[in-house]
Amino acid sequence: MTDATVTASAIRAKLSTYLDPYLAQTLGQAKAIGVVAVAPPVASVQLTFGFPAADYGAELEPALAQHLRAELGDLQLELTLKSTITAHAVQKTLKPLATVKNVIAVASGKGGVGKSTTAANLALAWAAQGARVGLLDADIYGPSQPQMMGLSASKPAMDADGKHVTPLHAYGVAVMSIGFMIDPEQPMVWRGPMVTQALTQLLGETNWGELDYLVVDMPPGTGDIQLTLAQRVPVSGAVIVTTPQDIALLDARKGLKMFEKVDVRVLGVVENMSVHVCTRCGHVEHVFGSGGGARMAEQYGVQLLGELPLDIRIREDADGGAPTVVAEPGSARALAYFQMARRTAARLSTLNRDYTQLFPKITIEAS
Repeated sequence: MTDATVTASAIRAKLSTYLDPYLAQTLGQAKAIGVVAVAPPVASVQLTFGFPAADYGAELEPALAQHLRAELGDLQLELTLKSTITAHAVQKTLKPLATVKNVIAVASGKGGVGKSTTAANLALAWAAQGARVGLLDADIYGPSQPQMMGLSASKPAMDADGKHVTPLHAYGVAVMSIGFMIDPEQPMVWRGPMVTQALTQLLGETNWGELDYLVVDMPPGTGDIQLTLAQRVPVSGAVIVTTPQDIALLDARKGLKMFEKVDVRVLGVVENMSVHVCTRCGHVEHVFGSGGGARMAEQYGVQLLGELPLDIRIREDADGGAPTVVAEPGSARALAYFQMARRTAARLSTLNRDYTQLFPKITIEAS
């Protein structure tokens, strides 16, 4: 039974020591604890996180109840979660976009590691968790988001001002891609400066509206195009996608170092195709090796954001225009994406915020 003398301050003190697995901080360090009230045996707790948390309560509530039970008895916990997503600092030479709080670059050192699938599911997971999200397909030579998001037959429209484009929407996410504007079979035989200009226009001339996150599916590699984009686009953080095999990791390291050189913070590493589970017998096999992403994350002092499965159904979902997060949100493979998305947003929430919007604008007028 619960001790009738348990106070709100005792509950708050105990909650402050809970280490959140996504933040890698205690709730006290994260300043997440809001109103705490107690009327034994019921304790009402309000928590505020800096990342989308619409579906986090089902996982967090039993963990917190167990954490409190050790010292305060068998409390009946009533948990309320809120999210306050803020803009975070970008490269020192750039200013954040006016209506987009955070631009997140999803990159890889080479093609074929599942970067675009990861970017699509990341955006969709954030949207499902309550955030306002956009997705920019920056892979000019091989745009795949129109197909993945089920929009390959659609075309965006111009705004009334004739200067901006209205993005298409799928599953609650605003989507823009050069693929909407060209024939699917038309090769883009553009040189670097043309590609950079096209992407700058796609980013700046799209009417994104108010977004918490804009996920940018970057072109693969670390050449001039990728470097120029990293220097011109105000990015709050980057996610590096790799597979466990050594060859992919070699290129992923180059991508990580590129972002470091242009003052873009790397939020962490996602190891894709980490493990294969046979759909018939359940046999588990590490087709491309194991532990490569974790070793890379440890080597460079960044977080391992997720280990995603190699599953034919993930490919089928993406090819069918409904990525796994929306096609089968209750599946184990979708859960891996949801957890990766929460770790990514939680990591960003712990970093420096952007305070430029708080500074007054100074204008000088002739007297």
